[in-house]
Parts: sequence; C-alpha cells; structure tokens
Amino acid sequence: MKYRTLGKTGLRVSVIGVGTWQLGGEWDKVFTQSEVTAMFAKARDLGVNLIDTAECYGDHTSEFLIGNALAELGARNQFIIATKFGHKFHEPFKRSEPRSGPDIQKQLDDSLRELKTDYIDLYQYHSWADAQYESDEVRGVLEKALAGGKVRHVGTSTSKNDNAFQVERADKYHVEAVQLIYNRLSRAPETAVLPLCQKLNLGVLARVPLASGYLSGKYKPGDKFPATDVREKWYTKDRDEQLAEVQRIAREEVPAGVPMARWALAWCLQHPAITCVIPGAKSVQQVEDNALAADLDIVRLDHPQVA
Repeated sequence: MKYRTLGKTGLRVSVIGVGTWQLGGEWDKVFTQSEVTAMFAKARDLGVNLIDTAECYGDHTSEFLIGNALAELGARNQFIIATKFGHKFHEPFKRSEPRSGPDIQKQLDDSLRELKTDYIDLYQYHSWADAQYESDEVRGVLEKALAGGKVRHVGTSTSKNDNAFQVERADKYHVEAVQLIYNRLSRAPETAVLPLCQKLNLGVLARVPLASGYLSGKYKPGDKFPATDVREKWYTKDRDEQLAEVQRIAREEVPAGVPMARWALAWCLQHPAITCVIPGAKSVQQVEDNALAADLDIVRLDHPQVA
C-alpha cells in the first residue's frame, strides 16, 4: 500500500480507502455484521487505513456496522474515520436536511455512539449549499468539538464539483480536506477546484472513482439495476451514453490484461491533487481488488502535469 498526506491535516492515509454508502442498504444488498467485519479485517491486513462513511447511510447504519467491526477487531486506532453531517435518513432514498447547530450536535453525538469511538478523525459537511455552509451557529458547534477533541479535523464533501466557493473559504472555516466526485467520466474538478486544492494544500478524497460501478466494465448500454439499487433510483440520466463511453475507454485507453476497475482507480490517483480514492466494496474480494490499484502505474497522456 502507498500513503499520502491528507493536506493540512498531516494524516498519512492510504491512497485506497473504503467508501461505505453500500452498508446503508441502498445498493441492493443488506450486509451482515460478519461480512463487514471480514471486509475491514482484510482492509487492515492490506494497509488500507481510511474509512469514509456518513450519518445518512441508513440511519447511522453504516457507522454502526463499522463501529462494531473495529471494536471486534480492536482496530480503532489503525483506521482514520471520515464521516459526514447534515442529512437525516428516513427510509431508503428519502432524506431531509436538519442543519441547525443543535441538529449537528445531535448528529455528532449519534455518530460517536454508533462508531463506538470518542473522536472522529475527519468530520465533513455533507453536500451543503453555499449559504448553509456559512452558518456561524454550525461553525460554533464544530469549533467546540475541535477544542474538546471529539473532532480532529473538518472537511467538506461537496456536490458542486465545478464550483470553488467552499474551497476558497477553507482557511476561514478551518476546513482541511475536500471530498468530491472525480473519475474518468466526471472531470469537472480539473478546471478550477483541484488546482485550488493544491494551492491551498487541502487533502482531496475522490469519491465515486468507479462512476458508481460503470468503470468496472461490467455493464453495457441498456442494462438495468434492481429497484432497491440507488443506480436505478437516482442515476438513470444519460446512463446509456455513459456506458457507451465506458466501452470506448475500455477499447482505447485500458491496457491489455489490466482489469478496468483497477485502471480506473489508478487513473484518479495520477492527478497530483488527489490524496485518496474511496471506492465502495461489497465483499472481501472487492476490498482486495481495489487495494491492488495502489501498485498500478499508468501514464495519463491527457494530463501533462503527470510524467
């Protein structure tokens, strides 16, 4: 495994992390505790040390499973936990946005309880609108949590991948890391956001690095997903066009003999702003397959900053 420093946090994180939205039940699978514990045991053995989760992956369900797994493995101090705040899960694919100071305090307390820990390494705004992001009341809660050691570092997980508003205010709001969508199909951050992250020395977590599984190469235009899969609920727009583009990329860009998913993760990591990619995994084998991307060196001819 390879490691990079997560910007100003100083945290040394594995370049491959584990995203855990799937543990909340919206990706057509319900996980048992034994499955989750086995996945994190394998991650630990492979040197993967960053876990990304959120309050609304289920009603703290993902956090609960992670907390149990790390407690069973005695591994809390071997992992860096990044979680998020600002949503409330009500049922699959239905959320609200409680975002007052007391709301965030409750979410933080609930996350600490479910994760079975007394501190969170990276606590991230979860897709907040720009005006919401500037709440002094919420910032007061975060500053108190930082001072008390319940939160080690603050980050923002933005859904505006071509908008630098929140990144530009990172210093003012004590934000030290940015999470955004970045993959071979979604390159908007390259124009403004990633260069600004580099300039400000902000760590960057690349989420959805496999484009919701499309860049695994397993799917083709016309394919459908089960009704209990988020890709059938929220991600149907332009799906066939994206899958057709994936087929072209597989033919023209992926080296022979290299699994496409492994290549796609390594592709993200070739950008100098990216600290860590956080693909999801549904099995021990997928955790292992993802980790192998750390050792894959590729040449991105379309990115002159990388030689």
